[in-house]
Amino acid sequence: MADEVGDRKEDGEERQQPAWFTPERMLVILCLINLLNYVDRGAIASNGVNGVLGNSTCYDDDGCVQGRGIQGDFSLSNFQDGFLSSAFMVGLLIASPIFAELSKTYNHMRLIGVGLSIWTLATLGCGLSMGFWSILFFRALVGVAEASFVSLAAPFIDDYAPPEKRTAWLSFFYACIPVGVALGYVYGGVVGGLWGWRVAFWLESLFMLPFAIFGFVSRPVYLKAQEEDAHSTALLKGGSSSEEGENSSADCTRKFSFLAKQARGIGGDLKKLLLQKVYVVDMLGYIAYNFVIGAYSYFGPKVGEAIYHIDNADIVFGVVTIFSGILGTVFGGLALDRVGSTIPTAFKFLGICSFFGGLFCFVAFTCDTLLYFIILFAIGEFSIFATQGPVNFITLHSVHPNDRPIAMAMCTVSIHIFGDVPSSPLVGLVQDHIQNWRTTALLLTSVLFVAAGVWYSGSWLRVDEVPALEEPSSSLENGKPRATLLPSHD
Repeated sequence: MADEVGDRKEDGEERQQPAWFTPERMLVILCLINLLNYVDRGAIASNGVNGVLGNSTCYDDDGCVQGRGIQGDFSLSNFQDGFLSSAFMVGLLIASPIFAELSKTYNHMRLIGVGLSIWTLATLGCGLSMGFWSILFFRALVGVAEASFVSLAAPFIDDYAPPEKRTAWLSFFYACIPVGVALGYVYGGVVGGLWGWRVAFWLESLFMLPFAIFGFVSRPVYLKAQEEDAHSTALLKGGSSSEEGENSSADCTRKFSFLAKQARGIGGDLKKLLLQKVYVVDMLGYIAYNFVIGAYSYFGPKVGEAIYHIDNADIVFGVVTIFSGILGTVFGGLALDRVGSTIPTAFKFLGICSFFGGLFCFVAFTCDTLLYFIILFAIGEFSIFATQGPVNFITLHSVHPNDRPIAMAMCTVSIHIFGDVPSSPLVGLVQDHIQNWRTTALLLTSVLFVAAGVWYSGSWLRVDEVPALEEPSSSLENGKPRATLLPSHD
């Protein structure tokens, strides 16, 4: 015990939060980074940036379509175009477990700075691309940025948010996803229309640069679990003082040992996660949900233009998604806090919201009138986005606090690699074959009912309330440790 206290005193100065730090300020910074990340996702999906494939065989009196944007300039099929939406997953898949494991050892802000620097260079490269393979490569690099902060953001918010507002704070962060995509539609449509799709990427790179620099110059920000856990203390210090004093000739051996230890740590963490039934069911429902949302966000403006002949589809879809996304996401977090933030309640909430969201969106795509479509689709999106706070609440509270960074990282990787990564190319492939966007949209929307069934079934799982190990005193509720819900393995 004396040694532990001594370690903390010795580390005292390092463990002080930066002078600029307050939970509210950190939340704003994380939200802005998340927002810019998803503005990029919306921009590449907009008609102003993504464009449309031209009809090279048409004649002047045939009403030919002039190719424009990325798809027109590079002559991409819908199947190829769908891969541009999914390419970021390569960087995310590789980088997420690495960043999550390194977050136990290194300065979180520095890791974010590295990821955002790669993002800045990647978006710059997108604007310089000369063909399908070059832009595909740079889109893959964009995923590294999301990996750099996704492991920190949700655990941090859950740690520092007031207990009665925990789900609401998570909802604010995840509201940046639909809002960012929607703003990206508008941004891409306007900037792409005025100055071309390449300029849209270059400006994004400029917008993210200050956050990348801030990540390098800021002092470390610590999670509470790290402040309390003795093992985390050793990791943050990079090993014991005796190890640090070894002869420099052993550097290579230590580095190899460190990498091997990191790899074993990732493998052990994954095994623990897969044994958590609540975590697995939550993730399976999230995968089905993200399968739909990923294709919606990428092909939405294109579908609107094709079915309803909307000239300003980017702006229409952007405005609808902004309002539905903000209101739905915030409502979901506040509603769950009001009825009681428990895992069974959250699962029921997810099942009901995704069912009605799928129902309204399905009916919307059967409408021939644009006004009816917008009204029904807006209600459907409101219900769909109400799931954002509750689904991440379950992810965080189905595992031990020390496992939350890796849990968030692997959940993010899974919902992308099995969800929106295959969905956009598959939807593009279906559309290339049937040549009917309405039918394609209806087939896609039906997957939301699968998500609803999986999530609602989670409410039948037995869970026990157990205390989170060594929670810091600042997170006490009514003088008792804050509880974390974990599944029973009886």
